[in-house]
Amino acid sequence: MLTYAIRRLVLSVPTLLFISFAIFMLLQLAPGDPMAQVPLTVPPEVKEKMRQALGLGEAPLVQYWKWLVQMFWIEPQVLWDNWFGTSFSEGKLRVISWQTRSPVMDIVIQRIPQTLWVVGLSYIVGVLIALPIGIYSAYRQYSLFDQSGTFITMIGFSIPPFFTGPLLIVIFSVQLGWFPSIYDTTLVVDSWAAFKVQLQQMIMPVMVLALQTTAQLSRYMRASMLDNLNQDYVRTARAKGLSEAVVVMVHVLRNSMIPVVTVIALGVPAIFGGAIITENVFKVNGIGQLLITALFANDLPMVMTLTFIFAFLIVLFNLIADILYGVLDPRIRYD
Repeated sequence: MLTYAIRRLVLSVPTLLFISFAIFMLLQLAPGDPMAQVPLTVPPEVKEKMRQALGLGEAPLVQYWKWLVQMFWIEPQVLWDNWFGTSFSEGKLRVISWQTRSPVMDIVIQRIPQTLWVVGLSYIVGVLIALPIGIYSAYRQYSLFDQSGTFITMIGFSIPPFFTGPLLIVIFSVQLGWFPSIYDTTLVVDSWAAFKVQLQQMIMPVMVLALQTTAQLSRYMRASMLDNLNQDYVRTARAKGLSEAVVVMVHVLRNSMIPVVTVIALGVPAIFGGAIITENVFKVNGIGQLLITALFANDLPMVMTLTFIFAFLIVLFNLIADILYGVLDPRIRYD
């Protein structure tokens, strides 16, 4: 397993390089002058520094190479300097945002905690709700619970976040006044009262994202459980006198989780994509809103960095899913 993981990590490097090159070349096709969005108040020396950092006026391959060097060589040095107080990156050019005229990674690092609070919690809540629903629906197939769960999950899977978000705002913020409609990213949680306010403002965006996660995973969990409940090994386990709880929650559940693990792992990058809409609806100052703002401002360095981060998440969680296969099923070995 360790050899397989190392081999996959090595193969992921050219994969990510190819993805970054494809993203870079597609963004190069965007119309307009990259420096047109820079305000006239910016000093000429700052504009010249930005042009040097971007490699404007040079061949696209040169510009791409400069981005690679800045992203994978200079930015790690900046991180090292911040941790240990060194000065390896002093005076070196970094990836600069055209919109804010500050280093892109500094902005991304500032925004990530807000996204992780909302997206991370919503995904955990969605998984914890979806798995029991899928298991019980399969075990009680065609029961009232199963039919009700199927109806609710189909609605949740069909309604997009840009409809669910405003609907919750109208009901719970405008009509009932229970929760704030705008997420306050400046809130400092330093008391019990502030903690309650933080929970109140997180409930609606978490509900929107968790609804789709629950709807999708519960259907996969139900289908996988139904497929395994009819297998011969289940009848054999029951014939041996094993309790129904052991048969379902140990033998059937472990085998049923193998395909569901793929959906859970690959759903992490997808939920970040869904957060782009949700963050804009609730004004969460995260990386989803940052990406939309960068697209409208034609901030190509910011768009390039964020899309590469999403691609990295997809490759990473593909690897995690493959490793979990071997953990859940001893028959799967990577030799």
